[in-house]
Amino acid sequence: MIDRLLGRAGLKERIEELEEEKRHLERRAEAEEERRSDAVADRQRAEERVNELEHRIESLEERLERAEGTEESIEFRRVSDARGSRLADALGRFRAVESDDPEGLLTAFVPDADAVPSSVAEWFGDRTALVRRAAPAVVLADDTGAVSAALTPPIEPEPFDRWDDAFRLDESWFRPTGRVAFALVRSDVFALGVYEGDERVDFEGFTSDVKEAHSKGGFSQGRFERRREGQIDEHLKKATAALAGLDDRDPDAGPPIDRTVVVGERSVLGEVREHADVTDVSDATGKPRDALHDAFRDFWTTRIRAI
Repeated sequence: MIDRLLGRAGLKERIEELEEEKRHLERRAEAEEERRSDAVADRQRAEERVNELEHRIESLEERLERAEGTEESIEFRRVSDARGSRLADALGRFRAVESDDPEGLLTAFVPDADAVPSSVAEWFGDRTALVRRAAPAVVLADDTGAVSAALTPPIEPEPFDRWDDAFRLDESWFRPTGRVAFALVRSDVFALGVYEGDERVDFEGFTSDVKEAHSKGGFSQGRFERRREGQIDEHLKKATAALAGLDDRDPDAGPPIDRTVVVGERSVLGEVREHADVTDVSDATGKPRDALHDAFRDFWTTRIRAI
C-alpha cells in the first residue's frame, strides 16, 4: 500500500522488467559470441541496447532510492567528465592540496560497491551510498570536509586506502604516460596508434569486407554465415598479428611500448586480450583513423563526482 502511494511499486516493477530484458540481451549476446552465427549488426545493436538499459536501470534505481528514505535521497553535488587539458587542470588542483597533518588527507580506490574500505565508510557516513554508486572510483577526502570527491579513472589501480599529507593520484591512472599503444578492434575495422602522451606518433589501420546480415533461412543462410565467420576470423588474425608485432618492433622505430590498451566490440575482445595490458568496450565506429581518435578520446576520460 505504501509503495503504491509513494510510486515505488511502479518503479520496482519497471526495474524488474528492465533487468529481465537486460539479462535476456546479455544471454543473447553471449550465445551470439559462441555461435558467431548472427549478424555483426545484430550484435552491435544488442550491445548498444544493453548499455542503454544499464543507464536507464541506474536512473530508476536512483529514483527508487530517493523514494525509500532520506539516506538514499542524497545526491552528488556535481557530476562532470574531464579529459585532456581540463583533466590535467583538475588533477593539478587536487594534487596542490597539502596537509600539515601527516594523516589529514584520505585517498582510496574502491573497486566496486561491495568493497568499500572501513576508513571510507567511517568518514563518509550516510554519504557512503554515493561512494558505492560511484565505484569503481578513486575517492578523495580531507579531515576538514573541504574536499570530497570520487574520480573514475580509465586505468584501475589495485585497491588501497590511506590517510596521508597528500592525495595519491598517479598520472598513469588517468592519462597516457610514456609510450602507449592504443588499438580499436571491431569485426571489420582495426586501428592501432602509438602515442607519446596525447600525441600519436605512429598509425596502422585497415578495414575488412565482412558481409552484413542475411535475412533468408535454410541452407543458403548457413552457407552465408560460414562465409561471414571466415571473413571475421581472417580480419581478427590480421589484427592479432599487428598487435603481436608490437613486441618485435624495430628499435629504430622508437622506444619500446610501455603499455598496450585495446578497446572495441565486446564480442571480439576475447580474441586479442592476450596482447593487451588493458581492455575495454568501445562503440567507436567509422574509418580507422577517425574511429581510433574517438575511441582514444572516450577512453581517456575521467568522470568526477563531487560527494
